[in-house]
Amino acid sequence: MERLRLFLMSRSASVRIIVDSSMDIADRFFGRVEVVPLTVMFGDEEFSDGVDLSRDDFYRRLESDDILPKTSQPSPAVFEEMFARIRDNGQEGLVITLSSVLSGTYESARLAAENYPEIYVVDSKSVTIGTGILVEHALACAERGMSLAELAKEVETMRERICVLAKLNTLEYLVRGGRVSKTAGFAGGLLNVKPVITIEEGAVQILGKARGPKKANAFLIEQIEESGIDYDLPILLGYTGTSDALLRDYIDNSRNLWEGFVDELDCAQICSVIGTHAGPGVVAVAFFKA
Repeated sequence: MERLRLFLMSRSASVRIIVDSSMDIADRFFGRVEVVPLTVMFGDEEFSDGVDLSRDDFYRRLESDDILPKTSQPSPAVFEEMFARIRDNGQEGLVITLSSVLSGTYESARLAAENYPEIYVVDSKSVTIGTGILVEHALACAERGMSLAELAKEVETMRERICVLAKLNTLEYLVRGGRVSKTAGFAGGLLNVKPVITIEEGAVQILGKARGPKKANAFLIEQIEESGIDYDLPILLGYTGTSDALLRDYIDNSRNLWEGFVDELDCAQICSVIGTHAGPGVVAVAFFKA
């Protein structure tokens, strides 16, 4: 069995999984993917996401600075540099990007891949931990020996089953970033109301609002139960900010969803690109629908 496992891993090594830095995944998987960073800007200061600005440092600045950061996609040239290296190594590459509705990253990767037949680009139609569970599934499929064409088809099929649900502390950052209307943001800021959002067709949709953290947790749990979880596939939880206390509180309140179904829940600190638009205090869950 060990020889078979090593053989399959050697085959999967010929297909590299490439992601942009808005994808969030459990730490143990990061060494198995190639990452193209987006850019985060505080005024005139520019940082490569996850390279020269740590996530904790980003969230400390987000909470203390008056300047709302901005983000920008990688250029096609940045992707092309990586594609050339993969080709020169005799490998193929499957690129999985965040939703093309929310960013031009997919288009940059697609343009860069035009002269690289060994590269295939997929729009995850999701973000952060939603893209993360799709990548985790792709890595498992690659390890089983799927070809590039088979992997691409599998990923394009499975992306339709991704469910991302998140409880926000405020809609302020989505409004300031132009992701939701000012009217929705005003309503979400009243009386300690906590919005619960999802991603539909690659875009942010508000599912509802709950007054206070406890009711917001209960509403989030209710939405997960209604969606239905495939426990045989990856599940990932995420949080924004420097502390995971709100996530731990949510996990305690949602034990009935997980106990007896999964041995351990993977968690990830959500990247600065998504944190720019969601703000601190977010609790998010991603899974594949049953």
